[in-house]
Amino acid sequence: MSTDLPTVVLLHGNPETPVVWDPLRAALARTDSVNRTVVTPHLPGFGSPIPSGFDASKEAYVQWLTSELEAIVERSGPVDVVGHDWGGVLAMRVISQRPELVRSWACDVLELFHADYVWHDFAQVWQKSPAGEDYFAGTLATAADIRIAMYENIGIPIETGTLLVAAADQLMCDCVLRLYRSAIQPAMAVWGEAIDTAGTRPGLCITAENDPFVRNHDMALHVGTRLGASAKQMAGQGHWWMLGDPDGAAAMLRTFWAGL
Repeated sequence: MSTDLPTVVLLHGNPETPVVWDPLRAALARTDSVNRTVVTPHLPGFGSPIPSGFDASKEAYVQWLTSELEAIVERSGPVDVVGHDWGGVLAMRVISQRPELVRSWACDVLELFHADYVWHDFAQVWQKSPAGEDYFAGTLATAADIRIAMYENIGIPIETGTLLVAAADQLMCDCVLRLYRSAIQPAMAVWGEAIDTAGTRPGLCITAENDPFVRNHDMALHVGTRLGASAKQMAGQGHWWMLGDPDGAAAMLRTFWAGL
């Protein structure tokens, strides 16, 4: 069935690949009245190759994402973007620079753009050398079944965790370190100062009640209010709300899009 509705772009984060969106994509396909086109770009280096000369800085990822969205928009018009974790950070930066590429946005990490944001504990380890290198050396040396169990303990189902562990390699670890080190404060505060243009497009501030990494919902809501965004909390869910409650996530997004 054809549809005139915008393409949906789902952007994953760290340490992930697009497989984190599979349950949500299935829920949207199962319950939507039309077959909306859904695209899940693969961040370079996260279980995928990197382009020649790609330095894995936040600016390099923004340039890459801008090109991805430009290609989609050229084919089918402005998109509805849903950004999770670093996917949300990068999406908001692109939208603040190129709002014409999107019809709407939804983001679960708006607190990162608050002037008082402090990186979570893991990020602060990754941002230091050699602590970050040591962390990932230990991670890659840990047996796969143990890493899968660790993922399950923080809300990633075994099936998805198995795929994520299989995708993790030295390239991904190196990209994570470069990305986070390019975002040492005040880098995110600087991006936050320039985010207001994203408020020219309808937005949704997503918070997850039990997210241990995005902890200050008041900061997220403050940024969302500044951008004129609506807000929705995923009750009982953690960082991977799209895995924990894909049907609820699909309903949340359908309600948001229906109001545009």
